[in-house]
Amino acid sequence: MLFFPFTLLLLIQLHTKAGKPFCQMMGNPNYPLISKDGDITIGALFPIRSIETLPSFEFTQKPQLLSCSSVNLRDFRMAQTMIFAIEEINKSKHLLPNVYIGYRIYDTCGSRLSSMSATMALMNGQVFAAEDTCNGHSPIHAIIGETESSATVILSRTTGPFKIPVISHSATCECLSNRKNYPSFFRTIASDYHQSRALAYIVKHFGWSWVGAVNSDNDYGNNGMSIFLNTAQEEGICVEYSEKFYRTEPEKLRKVVDTIKKSTAKVIVAFLTSFEMENLLEQLSIENITGLQIIGVEAWITAKSLITPNSFHVLGGSLGFAVRKINIEGFSDYVIKSFWETAFPCSQPEINSSQYTSSCNIYQDLLLLKNYNEDVPEQRYSSNVYKAVYAVAHSLHNLLKCKEKEGCENDLKIQPQQVVEALRRVNFTVKMGDHVWFDSTGATVAQYEVVNWQKDSDGSIQFKPVGYYDASLPPDQRFVLNTANIIWTGGQLEKPRSVCSENCPPGTRKAAQKGRPVCCYDCIPCAEGEISNETDSNNCKQCPGEYWSNAEKNNCVLKAVEFLSFIEVMGIVLVFFSLFGVGLTALVAILFYRKKDTPIVKANNSELSFLLLFSLCLCFLCSLTFIGRPTEWSCMLRHTAFGITFVLCISCVLGKTIVVLMAFKATLPGNNVMKWFGPAQQRLSVLAVTLIQVLICVLWLTISPPFPYKNMKYYNEKIILECSLGSTIGFSAVLGYIGLLAVLCFILAFLARTLPDNFNEAKFITFSMLIFCAVWITFIPSYVSSPGKFTVAVEIFAILASTFGLLFCIFAPKCYIIMLKPEQNTKQHMMGKLPSKSH
Repeated sequence: MLFFPFTLLLLIQLHTKAGKPFCQMMGNPNYPLISKDGDITIGALFPIRSIETLPSFEFTQKPQLLSCSSVNLRDFRMAQTMIFAIEEINKSKHLLPNVYIGYRIYDTCGSRLSSMSATMALMNGQVFAAEDTCNGHSPIHAIIGETESSATVILSRTTGPFKIPVISHSATCECLSNRKNYPSFFRTIASDYHQSRALAYIVKHFGWSWVGAVNSDNDYGNNGMSIFLNTAQEEGICVEYSEKFYRTEPEKLRKVVDTIKKSTAKVIVAFLTSFEMENLLEQLSIENITGLQIIGVEAWITAKSLITPNSFHVLGGSLGFAVRKINIEGFSDYVIKSFWETAFPCSQPEINSSQYTSSCNIYQDLLLLKNYNEDVPEQRYSSNVYKAVYAVAHSLHNLLKCKEKEGCENDLKIQPQQVVEALRRVNFTVKMGDHVWFDSTGATVAQYEVVNWQKDSDGSIQFKPVGYYDASLPPDQRFVLNTANIIWTGGQLEKPRSVCSENCPPGTRKAAQKGRPVCCYDCIPCAEGEISNETDSNNCKQCPGEYWSNAEKNNCVLKAVEFLSFIEVMGIVLVFFSLFGVGLTALVAILFYRKKDTPIVKANNSELSFLLLFSLCLCFLCSLTFIGRPTEWSCMLRHTAFGITFVLCISCVLGKTIVVLMAFKATLPGNNVMKWFGPAQQRLSVLAVTLIQVLICVLWLTISPPFPYKNMKYYNEKIILECSLGSTIGFSAVLGYIGLLAVLCFILAFLARTLPDNFNEAKFITFSMLIFCAVWITFIPSYVSSPGKFTVAVEIFAILASTFGLLFCIFAPKCYIIMLKPEQNTKQHMMGKLPSKSH
């Protein structure tokens, strides 16, 4: 079973040893656009032409090589920069003093197919002599390129297994920072991680919370936009739409334009390459879509190719991040003279070489640029190419152990992987003053200019610097903008607004709209007692206990303190009736005093009557203690004065009732009861009854007296300043004692109402007690249900009503007789001994 495979392997091995494995080129060789031999060779890939013409793939004949057209001036300048830097190094006595660097520059036509072909050509070389064997060594030591991120990804993945270093000047995709996938990749430009985040910062800086987003559908656009969207979400920026397209997808481009037309966002973040931006600009111009503030990236924001007669209508006022513009000394003169004399293939006398067997007609479009250098000052990526070449040179200088006077060790064989290790340690300063070193991801520090598309006085479009972003600075100093120098879209001086919903003013809060992004919201007024004192508040804050929201709901103000005051209408009316009662009682007292010797005053116990009138005056006056701002003393005074004066009043009425009953009993034969209830006993009884109430009040004030209390439960918007009862039991005892005396007085008066007498005072006392009890029984539910200061008003009303009831019921009939019926104010009439009428 194993014999046949073993024999076959043995034969193959013998055949291999017998013959030499010659390297053989399969297919037609792919020659570089520009090249020069040297001791060490640096390769380069640039899309010098941008349009690729594909051959026929019908397979009826051998396919021809790809052809390219339409010169991309920017990348042509990069190729010239690379040659310029190499020529400088070759002439230098300090850097690689006795080593000559050669180069091979391929044109990729901006095509991935051409890029792959050029990569394989760089790695394999073009011509092999018959005796050459496959030694597995790369003919180049480093590759400069590619320009676009997607092409650089292809290049790095292809060269990665062979550890050939790739140094890009403009591939910014963050995906290339993965050292596991791209261990030999470096770049003299920062990754898009910083630029994408800076885009979100610039949008946040200008207060645009509602933006659209468009990106190239490639590694560069997709990765950059992903970082921007994540950062925008962190910064509270809402993206209305996020669309992408590639330069060869016209249907997707039309969809993007339709989305932009229908959207409400006035700001667009365009993470596009210059090719996609040209396509988008063309469609926006055709659709006449203007008035959009476009935020761009370094790939297109300073591209001269975008400047057309109509482009400013769309891109005027655009803002974006650009690679810093650095002047390379001597380069402007080099691109006019030295390059064409020394480096350009058709200027070299090597026409017999197989590399140049074809006609120089393929270079005719490049020859048109021979005397043109006006674009050189605007070139921004050239310095990155310059630094990439010098980074390779410094790495080789270290590997070859070069010394200024002794030169380099030429016998050392440098492998590409050695260059990779040396690049990781490289650290130098170029003549422009820039410090070059690579971080752990193989990139340089992020440094951008913020540029603004403006029209100059002569009508030309300029890229005006209006700020910068420098990741090497402290976080609070990295991003600087000079807003005053910015011209906005449409040539406006006023910054455009781009929000889904207008700002919610103080006094309102944001309420998210269902099914829409968080930047789309309604402004809801804060509830009563809540405020928001800042714009776009997410929540309203509750005011502290003694504070309430003002009418605008943007500030907490002290609640209005409510109490029954002397200056308001209700207080004035109650004071009037109180003083009116005092005055009326005083008039009655004066009247009784003047008629004290008349029978009707004498018959009704004048001493108790005057004491009753005095107590009624006190009852009227005690109502005044309930009016005004409650204090600790007024709260104690009002309830105790009320309790004591009313007990004094009721005790006098009770004494008068007992006198009536005792007087009737004294008229019966053999009954001498009045001697036990004379004037001294009456005064003593009134004093004893009142002292009991005084004792109750003293106990109440000692144990738990009334105190001023801010009632914030009844009303939310105001404080009711009232007197808390302190001890409810004490207040109940005071009222209960008054009620007990009133009921006892009512019962006794009711029993005495039918006693035979022409002027029986018990009838009037009965009626007065009936009114007194009715008032206070009615007072209880009214007191409980009345809000705020009306509670105090009800209590004062009850005091005045019951006092007026006692005054009128007891004294009005007597005053009526004294003043209007004096003929009845006689002893005979009082005793019922009137002379009989003659018939």
